[in-house]
Amino acid sequence: MKGFIRRRGDAWELRVFLGTDPVTNKKRYASRTVRSGKRDAQRVLNEMVTEAEQGLSVRTSATVGELLERWFEFAARDFSPKTVKETRGFIDRNLLPTLGSVRLSKLRASDLDRSYRQLQSSGGVGDRPLAPGTVRRIHGILRRALGQGLRWGWIAINPAVATTPPRVPQPDIRSPSSAEVGRVLRRAAETSPELACFLMLSAATGARRSEVIALRWSDIDLPNRTVAISRGVVTGPNGLVEKDTKTHAARRVALDDRALVVLADHAKHMHANAAACRITLAENALVFSSAVDGSEPWYPDSVSRSFQRLCRQEGLQGVRLHDLRHFVATQLLSAGVDVRTVAGRLGHRDAATTLNVYAHFLEQSDRAAADVMGRLIADEPKRSGLPDDPDELSDEEAMSIAVEEVRAARRLRRAQQTTGEG
Repeated sequence: MKGFIRRRGDAWELRVFLGTDPVTNKKRYASRTVRSGKRDAQRVLNEMVTEAEQGLSVRTSATVGELLERWFEFAARDFSPKTVKETRGFIDRNLLPTLGSVRLSKLRASDLDRSYRQLQSSGGVGDRPLAPGTVRRIHGILRRALGQGLRWGWIAINPAVATTPPRVPQPDIRSPSSAEVGRVLRRAAETSPELACFLMLSAATGARRSEVIALRWSDIDLPNRTVAISRGVVTGPNGLVEKDTKTHAARRVALDDRALVVLADHAKHMHANAAACRITLAENALVFSSAVDGSEPWYPDSVSRSFQRLCRQEGLQGVRLHDLRHFVATQLLSAGVDVRTVAGRLGHRDAATTLNVYAHFLEQSDRAAADVMGRLIADEPKRSGLPDDPDELSDEEAMSIAVEEVRAARRLRRAQQTTGEG
């Protein structure tokens, strides 16, 4: 780095070349005026040169908003359509209005913490508070954008790393009971058989809302009693989009007899409607469609609202459609199904995810396992089939025990000879 010093009246003007602005491609300089002796001015100039060489000086005049826009354009290519829509919304609603005009060179961790507190108190629609989890997501977007700015050379440090975003409390999973699920399914069967089929399949498989909406008849193998789950339907910036599953992996899930009967009835209903309109239902038609030919999927939010309406009619409060997944997981774990099988059915990437989400249910199972082992150990003599009184042994049992005692004595003798104690 080059530094320059020159006399300007009764002061010294210092100037250091900082390189080219990575955003505007203009040459950048750091300037300072020192009203003191030349020796002090030279010392300050040396400090400025050192800061420039270590990358601690201002690198660009760009704002936070300019970085967010450039980062979003760069990163959105790898996002799912739903993530694109949600990220764009957080940037427009929560980040640009508060931090968009701030120069990156002036951005500090304290500024971000102050912004997070403001979002928690009045960052929502109508100045309502935002939940800690939502603020945490906004922090994640900003941290990723600033991290990319660091890699691009726009900033020397990422101030978001030193912030203290709000802690997100562990969610209290509210799993509906079997009776509650049964009531909702019966209500759905009376008012909307198609929705009842959707809910039955969701409760039977534990699949995500988007995955059930994306099912096609070609995915269902009635003879082998399985369903292939390989895609999902989500709401993107421009409407509904079909994509792969959340974990980018397909899976095949077994179906029970009741689910098969409901699916078969639903198929007959769809074929009958298509025939009435002189349409042949294609093999790959959607199982749940707003069109007679099965070409248009249901809107995910509409399904959730219909489920909420059913719950209200049954007097159930605080139960979401997503809670059917919790219902499946907790019922299977409580029934003793191993975690790996439950994880595969839910479509978790690995069993660790299932362990993290449903740890408290596994603790209950662990307590039950401890009680089982306690009973087994206490009943060991009787469980082994041997009577407490040796006189009650048969000749064959007595001979078997005698042989084992002889073998044990031989092992003991060999051990004593080895240690020199014999």
